Amino acid sequence: MINTIKQALENSFSYTEYRNEIANLIGEGKSTGHTQTEDLFKYSVLNETRMNRLEKTIQVSEEVKEKLQNLDKNYIWLVLSEGWCGDAAQIVPVINKMAVITDKVELKIVLRDDNDALMQHFLTNGGRAIPKLIVLDAATLEVVLDWGPRPQGAKQLILDYKAANGVVDETAKIELQKWYLHDKGNSIQNEIVELHEQVLS
Repeated sequence: MINTIKQALENSFSYTEYRNEIANLIGEGKSTGHTQTEDLFKYSVLNETRMNRLEKTIQVSEEVKEKLQNLDKNYIWLVLSEGWCGDAAQIVPVINKMAVITDKVELKIVLRDDNDALMQHFLTNGGRAIPKLIVLDAATLEVVLDWGPRPQGAKQLILDYKAANGVVDETAKIELQKWYLHDKGNSIQNEIVELHEQVLS
């Protein structure tokens, strides 16, 4: 596991590098990932707009800011993501906003398809769902906790929709994006900080 984490960190991007990688691929008519389709490319373009908006609008609450600045030690937040993923577009900019307000956290992002060995350790119900936040002790690279791929409210929305309709379709995805828009990143912030507190207590 430790070697897998070290290898992933060697392959990792800063948030700025991650955004640049996605933008450069879009410029070539491509998406991140090992599969290239017209739909994935369209989602990547749409997600660029979402991330640009979130970077301007997302605010970290004072309570969360204080808790992050008072963390007991230094951590690496390692995120598995892809540019075409709608959840990642809503979540990764929030995680970045949280990371930049404290010197206790360094954010690293890796592409899921390029880091399958790491992904296999953090499956959700057997699936390679992203984004996935893996919190590492910066000194030892020990996994402290993991979070994702969605905040609880978003997860429940999709579960309820699937139970009622038998499928997750475009309507479900639209409802999910509305949920993120209304939540303004608050659930993401609170859930990640609460997990940190549980580990420390």
